[in-house]
Amino acid sequence: MRKLKTVHEHTASQLQKKTKRLTARLLQGKEPDFLRQHARALDDYFRQAFETSMVGPRMDISKNPYAIIALGGYGREEQCIHSDVDLLFLFKKKVPTEAEGLIQEMVYPLWDIGLDVGYATRSLRECIALASKDFEILTPILDARFICGWSLLYSELMDQVRQKITGKRSRTIINWLVEKNNLRHLQFGDSAYLLEPNLKEGQGGLRDYHTMLWIGQIDLNLKQPRDLEYLGLLSHEEFQTLQSSLAFIWKVRNRIHHFCGRKCDQLNFENQIKLADAMNYKPTNGQQPVERFLGDLHGRMEFLKNQHLMFLHELGLEKKRRRKKRKSQKQTRVNGLEVIEWGMLNFDTAEKLMESPDLLMRIFEESARLKIPLSAEAKRLVKEFLPKINAKYRKDPAVMKSFERILAAPAPKFNVLNEMLNTGFLVRFIPEFRSIINRIQYDEYHLYPVDKHLLRTVNTVKNFGTAKDSSLEPLCGQIYGELKNKMPLLWAALLHDIGKGEIEEGHAESGAALVKKRLTHMGLGPEVVDNVAFLVRDHLFLVKTATRRDIYDEETAILAARRIKGTERLKMLYLLTVADSLSTGPMAWNEWTAALLRDFFLKVLNVLEKGELATAEAVEIVEGKKARIISAAGTKKAKKHVAELLDVMSPRYLLYTPADEMTEHIKLYNQLGDSEFIWDIKHSADAGTRTVTICAKDRPGLIARIAGVFTLHNIDILDVQVFTWRNHIALDIFKVKPPPDQIMEDEKWRRAEQKLAKALANGINLVSALKKKVPVYGQFGQRVSRRPHRVRVDNKSSSFFTIIEVFTYDFPGLLFSITDALFNCGLNIWVAKIATKADQVVDVFYVWDLNGQKIDETDQVAAIKAAVLERLPAME
Repeated sequence: MRKLKTVHEHTASQLQKKTKRLTARLLQGKEPDFLRQHARALDDYFRQAFETSMVGPRMDISKNPYAIIALGGYGREEQCIHSDVDLLFLFKKKVPTEAEGLIQEMVYPLWDIGLDVGYATRSLRECIALASKDFEILTPILDARFICGWSLLYSELMDQVRQKITGKRSRTIINWLVEKNNLRHLQFGDSAYLLEPNLKEGQGGLRDYHTMLWIGQIDLNLKQPRDLEYLGLLSHEEFQTLQSSLAFIWKVRNRIHHFCGRKCDQLNFENQIKLADAMNYKPTNGQQPVERFLGDLHGRMEFLKNQHLMFLHELGLEKKRRRKKRKSQKQTRVNGLEVIEWGMLNFDTAEKLMESPDLLMRIFEESARLKIPLSAEAKRLVKEFLPKINAKYRKDPAVMKSFERILAAPAPKFNVLNEMLNTGFLVRFIPEFRSIINRIQYDEYHLYPVDKHLLRTVNTVKNFGTAKDSSLEPLCGQIYGELKNKMPLLWAALLHDIGKGEIEEGHAESGAALVKKRLTHMGLGPEVVDNVAFLVRDHLFLVKTATRRDIYDEETAILAARRIKGTERLKMLYLLTVADSLSTGPMAWNEWTAALLRDFFLKVLNVLEKGELATAEAVEIVEGKKARIISAAGTKKAKKHVAELLDVMSPRYLLYTPADEMTEHIKLYNQLGDSEFIWDIKHSADAGTRTVTICAKDRPGLIARIAGVFTLHNIDILDVQVFTWRNHIALDIFKVKPPPDQIMEDEKWRRAEQKLAKALANGINLVSALKKKVPVYGQFGQRVSRRPHRVRVDNKSSSFFTIIEVFTYDFPGLLFSITDALFNCGLNIWVAKIATKADQVVDVFYVWDLNGQKIDETDQVAAIKAAVLERLPAME
């Protein structure tokens, strides 16, 4: 027995060496047929082990025939580097006791070399009984493949599966497969749009392809994948694209297995850049290698997802229950189109399409009107007739009107624009779309490829007009209803990022030029073209200004109003800004951004409606607040004290701080006395944030010291408002996350207070303390765009202040590092704004020097930039 074990161990060792050679060739790009060759290497092992078995002869295969059968992915010959090896030891009659010895001979040596082998030992009767009750057992058997033993037993198994299970219960099994698929998609999501997609289980993953094969076997007696083409479910071109898409996904999956050293289907952040490098992607057209790689992967998974959905539609399986074949009650009014079985649109004949190419657009318009999809045949004809779409076609007024009706049509779950994109029609109709297809932006901010993001933005805009989705930003529904002409907004939603195909930085400007040229060629009027070009050029203006400028400074709103010029344009720009943010991904939109943007929009709208002389109204608001606060002060002496205090407060503070908060701040100031500072901490309604209001004697570097102390106590700063009164009092309002461990939170705040007092008394070196606290600053998020840090100095946007913008990546102590650098440059900070975009941060500071002057000398500006950059960690 020991001698035989040695033989099997030797055979397993030979398998291991062969697998290593295959893997090495795969990684060198010299083994395109790796999956099949790897499976066959395993087959060779089992056949050799079967031939040399000592247990096998004792079981007498002639009396109780048995077979060793590959299941699942191994059965399909889809054996990746670390895929499971699933086996069935099948016996004609009862499983003999010696079967355990056979398994020890064959399976144990594979375990010893690290293979993940799973097996089942069953009689034929048991196998059929279990598979008929549990479809989780049935599906691997559908992929069964004979390896060695009694081949007739394998044939009998497959015959009985067809006769007793799939032949009799096909509808039940297929319904179960469709429902299981739906649940799987809900659990793992749409892999094409996930930051870390699952290549197997997500929508657009390999399991969608397997489901097509299983349903094909059960419903259509599919024998091999090629039968999808032979049976007319896929065209020749579609099958070829399917095969290349699968090959790419498997190539990526093998690389993930190699990097992880184990079976893994999740494309995690840490492997994405490594994969792009390993697969020899190079930077092209402003895209990083990893962005090009992820774009290609997205395109393949998107194709697989669409083929799977089309397959289910063709068989009437897109719903949970299979429907009886019947004509739809919906009928088309367009001559040359018809509604066929399963309620899908098709062309009457290809000849009709040849005679009337406008049907290419009309079929999509009818799809939007009737809310039914195109049939697979219709999509194939659209692709075949794409050359008919030329400059003359695009300029046809009837075709343009038809497209605009599609653009404005309510968007149900089924989106016609997606169908136009997937068939290639949209790219042919608007050629500039070609350069943004599957274009990925590698950060945690942009969830969708550029082309899909544009379609989602159109949908979001249209949903503003519905009661269902106006709750996302209630003001949007009202504004959308007020627009006299919605078409420029819809065109801008569709095209606002079109410039990203040419250039990432400055894409709004280049996009506006592209849009102006394209829409003019398509015959749109000059007023519409100008409005769309304006919206595309300035689609980032409102959100950048709201998050990076002092919106409480009336000058900011006035400059914005001068740039936008009209209320209709402002309303469209606001709706586009909100829709763009909502359609980018969850990191791009939050309550804080929404509130800033909404407030800024209303301020600019007020200036446009009432003119720049709105200052009189501002004075009236301030005087009203002062009167209310003074009257509530109580005694004559107290009223005088409050009035004197109000006179030293900044106009910005007086105008935009609510009266009740001002009263609280006055109480805080009255408690300051001889102390260096006093603070008040309030919990938000949801307990997720804290507002720390600090009243302190003003001094250079105050903000830096507060930020440093907060970092030492693990308190993340979300936003800060800086107000300086003319009596040398600073009122700084920090919005922060609470300490990580909120047990005994009050005690932690007390310790932070003591540390700040020590820092203000120069009793602690914050730079040294932070270096010990955060020894390595360079640990940025795993998925970042690797763009270098930037410092921008703006002396144009404010009449009184120099504005410094710092573009970097978030790390502990960031705000302290920047503000301390500004302090060391001899600058006073009057306004600070923090705009966090996923892992990227834009910190903005309104500053002047110690003499109250702007910093506009070239050498001063250069020194400030260098000082800030020196405090930021080196990029890896």
